[in-house]
Amino acid sequence: MSRVPRVLVVEDEQDIAALIKHALERSGDATVDVVGSGDTALRAVRERAPDLVILDVNLPVMSGTEVCRVMRARPDTAHVPIIMLTARTSEADRVAGLDLGADDYVTKPFSLRELAARVRAVLRRKRAGAESPAAIYEGAHLRADFDAVAIAVDGRPVRLTRREFELLKFLVENRNRVLSRDRLLERVWGYERFVETRSVDVHVGRLRAKLAGAGPQIETVVGLGYRFVD
Repeated sequence: MSRVPRVLVVEDEQDIAALIKHALERSGDATVDVVGSGDTALRAVRERAPDLVILDVNLPVMSGTEVCRVMRARPDTAHVPIIMLTARTSEADRVAGLDLGADDYVTKPFSLRELAARVRAVLRRKRAGAESPAAIYEGAHLRADFDAVAIAVDGRPVRLTRREFELLKFLVENRNRVLSRDRLLERVWGYERFVETRSVDVHVGRLRAKLAGAGPQIETVVGLGYRFVD
């Protein structure tokens, strides 16, 4: 992106929101808009989708988790990156937030420098994805148009979560190559230390089930990871 990215901060604590805005704008990483409730956030992203959303979990009117769920369900906001910001620190909370479709998860209290670094990392991944060529995969059972976000098995549309879609996309882009669980965590989840490798196994199992006849194309390579085969 040649222009400065635009970040929407959804935070009802004005002091925290002001600090985030100052840190990101001072470093030149982004221009920042701030809203203080979940319903206002959804109106803002509908009117003009930002390049990234920093989303507090505990919000008035509508929680951050519900905002994330709604954004991921809407085609026009499904791929807007989201960094969840919350005081909840348990692994279960982090996994739940990431499984909802969040790109990263930052716990309070947090370092402004670290948050800015994570913003830069998420925006880099977004740029890399935007610069990738549009891809269509067609096999005996599976047709995947990754540019149009359309997956079909034996001619029937298949509904995938955002995480399942990203997992399938990365496997297909690297078909016939073995990908370790750590590599999949790094590429699909972004911050591998937040999620245990068993989460990969769970998601692969769900993905195989949804792909039905095409499911066996995702092979388990014992002791190494997974491979998508033609």
